[in-house]
Parts: sequence; structure tokens; C-alpha cells
Amino acid sequence: METRFTNKQLHQAPIKVANDILRTCVHCVFCTATCPTYVVLGDELDSPRGRIYQIKDMLESGKPAPANTVKHVDRCLSCLSCMTTCPSGVDYMHLVDHARVYIEDTHKRPLPDSALRILLAMVLPRPKLFRLSLIGARLMKPLRAVLPGRLKNMIGIAPDSLPKADPIGTVKAQGETRMRVAILPGCAQQVLAPRINRAAARLMSRLGCEVFEAEGVGCCGALTHHMGKEAAALAAARQNIEAWERANPDLIAITASGCGSTVKDYGFMLKDDPAWADRAAAISAKARDISEVIAELGLEGVEEFEKPRVAYHAPCSLQHGQKNLDGPADLLKTAGFAVSTPKNAHLCCGSAGTYNIMQPEMAVELGGRKAKSLDVLDAEVIATGNIGCLIQIGEYAGTPVVHSIELLDWATGGPSPLAPLAPLKN
Repeated sequence: METRFTNKQLHQAPIKVANDILRTCVHCVFCTATCPTYVVLGDELDSPRGRIYQIKDMLESGKPAPANTVKHVDRCLSCLSCMTTCPSGVDYMHLVDHARVYIEDTHKRPLPDSALRILLAMVLPRPKLFRLSLIGARLMKPLRAVLPGRLKNMIGIAPDSLPKADPIGTVKAQGETRMRVAILPGCAQQVLAPRINRAAARLMSRLGCEVFEAEGVGCCGALTHHMGKEAAALAAARQNIEAWERANPDLIAITASGCGSTVKDYGFMLKDDPAWADRAAAISAKARDISEVIAELGLEGVEEFEKPRVAYHAPCSLQHGQKNLDGPADLLKTAGFAVSTPKNAHLCCGSAGTYNIMQPEMAVELGGRKAKSLDVLDAEVIATGNIGCLIQIGEYAGTPVVHSIELLDWATGGPSPLAPLAPLKN
């Protein structure tokens, strides 16, 4: 793709990166076939190729982002399916990330949109505040019918009950300690499903790991990063880097693949900061999806009992963002589960961080499609690796949805995730 940035623009590091990315695009159409928004809407402007053209024009102009460009960039899920498909290796992820920063810096959004984004950026990264907001949302459910669209959707997806907080603290290794693993608590996940990290800690403990939450670690920064709020995202990254440096784990285990994609990208996010670039890259090198940690350790101690049929949904942030399509499914098979995958497994479920709040109509369409594709597999349980996918698919599917690590924990001596009242084991 030909670009026309000025020499002055190309002296700006983000523009230089964007220019290099844009020039790798060869105008082919492979990305359109795997883009969820294009598949649903059939609009070229809602395809990766169309967005690339719009981002190019926006950045070259140096002017405030046009409202129409903002609309189509906002509709992008950042599922990155286009990157898996692209034969030219276009780094769409970092291009759209920069476009969102540019939009945030130059475009004045309508007040309701701006206020909602500020609210989400304030509440979701703070677990205590998030818990209070969910309690408030539950109390407002009787008023849902008279509320405006996005607020109605926010109230609707709030759970009817919340589990008690269950922080990991430190879980000692069973037997000889093979490694020390810091587990990322997660923001929404520790409120909605603390059982996931508890299952991960139990399993890693059995495999010889001391598992702990590093003091001072907070939100990974993914939420604000994908809103284009760069300063807040980088502040979160720096806070976590410092905390993990003090704790000095052998590995960092992440059970929410959306968070994992961001932590693995810290090196890129801070590459232009001389004081942080090397530190960020070192932390990113220690980050692992929980399935990668278990694969490195080697799954052992699988118990023989009749296990349910599993439909596996690979989160976009894992299969496209981290290029880990089959790892969790392979582990489930090793643990004795019969595993099937849906048609069009590359298509997003519509969760995508705050997408199901910001773009509710598209999220409902994608969530329903994904749930149907999983339900027809006639499995007894759906497994996935990201809290957003788990909640989104659970909203529409007729089959129970759990995290794949819960099944692996169960297969090696932990409680059944399909029996909610089963006592937790440490």
C-alpha cells in the first residue's frame, strides 16, 4: 500500500510504525472472509482492509478523526482473525491500537459515549468498585425495560449473584518445588469467577509449583489500552512490571487470555521508553497463558473416571493474539476428555473486552451465532480460556460453560466445575 506521510510525520515513532505496517498490505481480500463484522454486515468499511484505508487517510491528514472513521474503528472487535488469515503479515493489531489512541486524542465523542467510556475505565479495572457496581446493577434490573440501549444492556448482563472473594495468596508446591509462578489475579475475573484462579493454583501446585499473587499487581491495562487511553494503559503496565520485578517469579501465569495478550505485548507498548523498554520486554518474556504453563510442566496425575464430552471454544485473544489455537484442547484430550470444536471456530463470540457493552447489537448477533455453533456439537460442557468468552457464551448457550483449567484440575483430583456446591480443595 502506498503511503504519503510527510518527513515530519515520519519522525514520530507511532507514525513510523504505522507507515511500515500500512506498506505491508497488498490489498488482497483474504481478511474480509474471516472478519466477524464484515461477515455480519457485508460492508467493506467494516472489514480489516476497509479500516486500514480509513486509518491511513486519518493518520496522513493529521486532522481530528472523522466521525465516520470512528464509527467503523469502534466496530472492530480487535479479534485479530485478520492477522491469522493475512498472507502478507500485516500487523493490524498495533495499527488499530494506534488508531484508537489517535481517535482518543483528536475526536470529541458525544457526551453519553464519552461518559460511558470514562465510567468503564474507572470501574472495571478496580475489583471492589466493580463488585459494587454489579450489586447496583442487579438492584436496577426491574427498571431495565425503561432504560436507554447501552445502559439496558449493561444491566442485563449483570449476574444475579456473585461468589465470595477468594484471593489465592500463596499456595505451596506439593512435593519438590520446580518453579515459582505468579498468577495474575485479573480484574473482572476475580469478581465474577475466582474459582478459575483457584483451580489453576491447585493444578500447578500438584505439578510442583509455588503459586502466588505478587503484591502490587493490578489491572493489566487491556481495558484502557483498547479504548485508546494510552497513558492509563502504560501506567498500569509500569505498575505491574515493578511488582513482578520485586516478586521475581520464574513465570507469570495468566488465566484470562485477553489479559495474556496485553502482558505479552508490554515489550512493544513500552519499546520507545528508554527507562522501561528492557524491563517490559523481560516481563513479557515470562508471561504465559495458563495452558502454556501446564504444557511446559507436563500434565500428570490424570484420574480415571467417566468424563463429559467437551466443546472447546478458542478465545480470539488466544488463537489469534497469542497464536495458541490447539494448546488447551490438546491438554483436555490428554486428560481424557473427548473434545470437539465448532465450525467457523475463528469467528469471535462478541465479548471482546467491553465490546458487548459498547456495541450491544453486534455482540448479541455474534454471541448467538457462537452459542449455536457450540450447542450443535452435542457436548455436555463448553470449555474456553477467557472470562469474557465464558460469560458471553454462557448468556446464549444451552450448555454449561467453564474454563478449560477447571476441567484439567478436576481430571487431576480437583472438584468438579459442574457441581457448584462441591467443596473447594486447596
